[in-house]
Amino acid sequence: MIFKRNTLLLFLFVSPAILSCFGQSSFFVRADEDEIENDDDVIAETEEADVDDDGTDLESTGEEGDEGPSTSQDVDTTILFTKPKLTNDMELPAGQIVEFLVGFTNKAEYDFVVESVDAAFHYPLDHSFVVQNFSALRYNRDVKPTNEITVAYSFIPADAFTGRPLSLAINLNYRDLEGRMFRDTVFNETMNIVEFSEGIDTEMIFLYLIMASVVILALVAGQQFLGSYTKKRMSGNRSSDAQKNKQTSGIDYDWIPKATLQQINKSPKGSPRRSPRLRKGKSADSGEE
Repeated sequence: MIFKRNTLLLFLFVSPAILSCFGQSSFFVRADEDEIENDDDVIAETEEADVDDDGTDLESTGEEGDEGPSTSQDVDTTILFTKPKLTNDMELPAGQIVEFLVGFTNKAEYDFVVESVDAAFHYPLDHSFVVQNFSALRYNRDVKPTNEITVAYSFIPADAFTGRPLSLAINLNYRDLEGRMFRDTVFNETMNIVEFSEGIDTEMIFLYLIMASVVILALVAGQQFLGSYTKKRMSGNRSSDAQKNKQTSGIDYDWIPKATLQQINKSPKGSPRRSPRLRKGKSADSGEE
């Protein structure tokens, strides 16, 4: 009797633990089955998303619904800024007209039609955010195979964007004869919008002043050199003339007193000059008489 009672008590204590273990295992199994079912739903949704509305598979075609017209491999495009001419600083003046040319070359065996050119300023960190949009200029020009054309476009950056870097995007829109549209981004760079300065350039004025001062100093130095050279030449000529006179006359007048030289120079040109010895001899003869 006591054994039966103990066995009953043991069964009452053990049965809740056994029931709880079976309950937890069944719960875990159900949770795993729910997760597997959810994964199947996600895979089914992604497969449906890969198929377009018209039934075409986007992965097989390699196209996305959000992208616009692509470029054609049978076309070459170029761009040239004419006003102002771009430098390495990539700066555009605010409030001033900006002009550029776009070249279009048809390398295909069929015609293309150049429809329009458009431009816009975008936020550099978010290209989808348009800061300033410029109107599209339509051309509708037919380009034959192996031919090329050039179109012009101009715009004016707003003064409010002075001192800010903005991304400039320039697009060329064209199509073929079958009506397929193409778009070529001929320019997409970050530009610095700077203030337009129309005053006098102080750096150029300073450069011109330096050049003028150098020219003036060169002229003064040349004048001084020529003056000293001519003086030396004149003095050399005079000394050579004196030496020639001494050599031709053969008389050295250095020992003659200055008073005597002055009397000789004052005598008439036609009268014969006498030497001092003859004069002394004549004066002595007159004294003896």
